[in-house]
Amino acid sequence: MIRQAKHDDTPAILGLWLESTIAAHPFISAAYWHESLPYVRDIYLPYAHSWVYDENGIQGFISVLEQQFIGALFVRPDSQHRGAGRALMQTAQRRYPTLSLEVYQQNTRAITFYQAMGFTLVESAWQPDTRHATWIMRWQADQRL
Repeated sequence: MIRQAKHDDTPAILGLWLESTIAAHPFISAAYWHESLPYVRDIYLPYAHSWVYDENGIQGFISVLEQQFIGALFVRPDSQHRGAGRALMQTAQRRYPTLSLEVYQQNTRAITFYQAMGFTLVESAWQPDTRHATWIMRWQADQRL
């Protein structure tokens, strides 16, 4: 079931985020993600609206910043391809008329998923911290749901 994240969910969300982000980005050093954990915990998550997919524990989560930017959509690696990511994305799409996100260009699985959810490529960007190219993608409610 999908529910709004609670403060008590933070440790589980952080563990899921770290495991999933390392698995999804093998082209970036795991040390970078470990170093980013305090930022995610102390700055990012407290300001995001987050929902979790809770089925025998938290299997995935989505976080939206500033009413439109998906800063995170992660599903536990052993729970992928079971509908959790789609359900989380649809939860955000029902709540916001426009959504955008940034995804690494090398993360082709995520790009394919976002395109299937109605997102389109808007522009290319560069992440100086990781030294990797990204795509900015956008979805609008009138496109599909």
